[in-house]
Parts: sequence; structure tokens; C-alpha cells
Amino acid sequence: MRLKDLAEQLGLSQTTVSRALNGYPEVNEATRLRVAETAARLGYRPNANALRLATGRAGAIGMVVRGADELGPHMSEFLAGVGGRLVEQEIDIMVTTVGSYQDEIAAYRRAAASQKVDAVILQSPTLHDERAQLLMDLKIPFVLHGRTNIAKPIAWLDIDNTGATERATSHLLDLGHRRIALLNGLKERTFAQHREIGYLAALSARGIPFDPALVSNAPFTDEVGFRLAQSMLELRPRPTAFLPGSMMTALGVFRAIRQAGLQLGRDVSIIAHDDVFPYLNADNMYPSMSTTRSSIRAAGGRVADLVLQVLAGKPVESVHELWPVELVLRESSAPPPATKP
Repeated sequence: MRLKDLAEQLGLSQTTVSRALNGYPEVNEATRLRVAETAARLGYRPNANALRLATGRAGAIGMVVRGADELGPHMSEFLAGVGGRLVEQEIDIMVTTVGSYQDEIAAYRRAAASQKVDAVILQSPTLHDERAQLLMDLKIPFVLHGRTNIAKPIAWLDIDNTGATERATSHLLDLGHRRIALLNGLKERTFAQHREIGYLAALSARGIPFDPALVSNAPFTDEVGFRLAQSMLELRPRPTAFLPGSMMTALGVFRAIRQAGLQLGRDVSIIAHDDVFPYLNADNMYPSMSTTRSSIRAAGGRVADLVLQVLAGKPVESVHELWPVELVLRESSAPPPATKP
């Protein structure tokens, strides 16, 4: 099927159909969805080579990840979301793995010189991320998964980490917990800073003093979660609740609780952050895990959408999305033993 045939089926001009398929902002959402649905139903696929010749684009979006620090279950889910959206437009993902910050900067400079990618998805931002400024200087379009403060307009998508952690902490405080441990991400990452703000806000609102021994900053892995929880459970008084920053960390906390001879949901509570891994379902754990839930795969798909919008000319200052996070209460969060009837 040709573009002309698709346009006739829809009763629209070829220009409108082409712009709808390529995410141009002047095409309204209802029209874009109607065009996309009709194209899928009729099997229309744009000619990728012709499109690249016409636009001068490489037909690829770049991502740079720092080896073992970022190539894990979270990244695989995010990439699945990005790829699932870009494949619809016959656009490739070019992933470059590096070992250091300096290597990452060099990779962006090579990308600008080679023009092998049309845009970049920037991951794991810090509060004042110099990489964002570099990409602007190199004139590489990008969308940030997260947020940073560089006092210049950039396109971004983030989840409400502050609100999510404040709600989870507040719920545990309402249940009667006073010793709540936060197993947070790496200190320099924006999301970790935002989560700590939410945690401290909940404690402050109820006049609970902050204990730095109950807050950690580390990568999200089962083993790290186990060792951190193990050492915290040796404190006196010990924490009666944990807020792991990932389901992977929560698995380690769960192991530490069992090893200490305690029971999850009775002696110790957990509310974990769940990125919705298909192979780690909080509902199917025993006991089932209370979570703050937001799909990282869905975020990847939407970030890919936003990249296409930026490439189509949408002003970056209007590409800002802050997603709410759902609090899902299950069996792992309950009042501490001393306050139970």
C-alpha cells in the first residue's frame, strides 16, 4: 500500500497522513491515532530508505549506558519499551556501552561527528547534569528520562518519585512504624534525591527525627539489598519497616528478614518500588508485596514517542511529563508488632 492509497482510505491529504505518522505536533491526537490505527489495520509501512533520503536522517536513536552499572533488568525493560515504539517507525536503537563518564562523553562527541543517530535518550540524570548541556552544545536532540536542573529548556519524562516515597512513608507512619529504613539509589542520581525529599517530608510532618543510619545509597541488586538490610536489622532499636527502591533490592531485604528469624508482614513491613518486571510479580510473592508502582517499559515507550515529537519539531519546553505513581497495598505492610491489637 502506498501513502496515496492510505490517504484516500482516510479521506485526508497525503501531507496530513505523513505528518501524523511522523508525530508532527500540529496534527491533533485524535487524527494521529486514527491514522496510526488505519495504517496498522491495512498493513501500511513507510519506505524507510525513501524516508531517510527525503529527511536526511539516519533512522536511529542513540543510548549510552555504563556497562554493568546500568545493563540490568531495569535497562532491559526500558529498552523493550523504547524498541517496541520505534520499530513501528522502522527506527533502530543504537546502544553504546562504556566504562566511565569520560568514555560516555567521548561517545556523544563521536555520535555528533558521525551523524549516525538522529537523537539521544539520556538516562540516569544527576541534579545538575553536564551531559544535557553537552548534547545541547553538540546540537544533538534528546529527551531526558528523569529530570535535571540546568536552567535551560529540555524535553523530559519522569515519575513523581518525591510524591511516591512520601505517600509510602506516610502510610507506614500511619500504621504505627517509627523506624523506617530507606534503601535508596545512588546519591548523585536525581531520582534518589527526590525520593529522599519525600521520605524526609513524611517524617517531618509527623515530628519523627531523622536517623541517617536508616538511609542507604547503593545500586539496586538482590545482594546489596540483603547486606544492607542485614546490617540494619542488627541495629537497636531495629527498623520495623523498609522502603526498598526496587523489587530487586526488596528480594534481598526479604532474605535478610527470613535469615533474622522474622516474618514479613508481621514483624517487619516492606513497601518496595515496582518497575513492573514481567518475571517478578509483586502479587505472586508470599506474602504479596506492597509497592509504589510505575512501569518502566511504559516509560520507555513514551520516551520514544517524545523523541519522535522533538524530531518532528515540537518545542522542547513543551515536552514535560510527570507521571503519578500508584501506591498498591498488599500483605507485606502492616502495623508493627507492638501496635497490633
